[in-house]
Amino acid sequence: MTPDLFEFEERQRCRKWREELCPGAVVLHGFAAQDDTAIFAALHGVTGEAAFRHMITPGGFRMSVALTNCGAYGWVSDRTGYRYDATDPESGKPWPRMPGVFLKLAQKAAASAGFEDFEPDACLVNRYEPGARLSLHQDKNERDFGAPIVSVSLGLPAIFLWGGLRREDRPVRIPLMHGDVMVWGGPSRLCYHGVLALKEGNHPLMGGYRINLTFRKAT
Repeated sequence: MTPDLFEFEERQRCRKWREELCPGAVVLHGFAAQDDTAIFAALHGVTGEAAFRHMITPGGFRMSVALTNCGAYGWVSDRTGYRYDATDPESGKPWPRMPGVFLKLAQKAAASAGFEDFEPDACLVNRYEPGARLSLHQDKNERDFGAPIVSVSLGLPAIFLWGGLRREDRPVRIPLMHGDVMVWGGPSRLCYHGVLALKEGNHPLMGGYRINLTFRKAT
């Protein structure tokens, strides 16, 4: 390990702190940083089975964010709409199993935010390259809104947009760094959110990308 990389990782491990956004929503800064090597190895296994792809929206647009999934269900988008499916439409096979390190991280983060007994059955894996963005939206394809959303940021930093329960509510900008975890549920479960266009950079572990793991209870 080079001195620069060692110093970077040490700084990440020392920056753990908690930021309350509103009732039901919290940022756990640095929460996942100490497990990043194990997470990266597990991620490599997932993408080896189900590669990243740019899905098409119901309106016919190509998403700028590349996506894959793991767990019992995966989130998919095509001309017929947004939905969860137990089968990867490209391979016709079930999505890869959710790695144990993923599940443990999601449950630990949820519990730290006050949501005990979180049992995610879907993990969306988003890969952002410079210029990729995610417009304001609600996560509302799940059948039960009682479970929280757990969102893990890895790699390049990003600006997360956190809005209200109405699309017209002005969002606040939240800088997210490698290892930060956002959790929202309860009264914040249907808040609008998004990500500004990613800026260029190079992360020691993730290279020129930002990876986002989003854990959900789909069914």
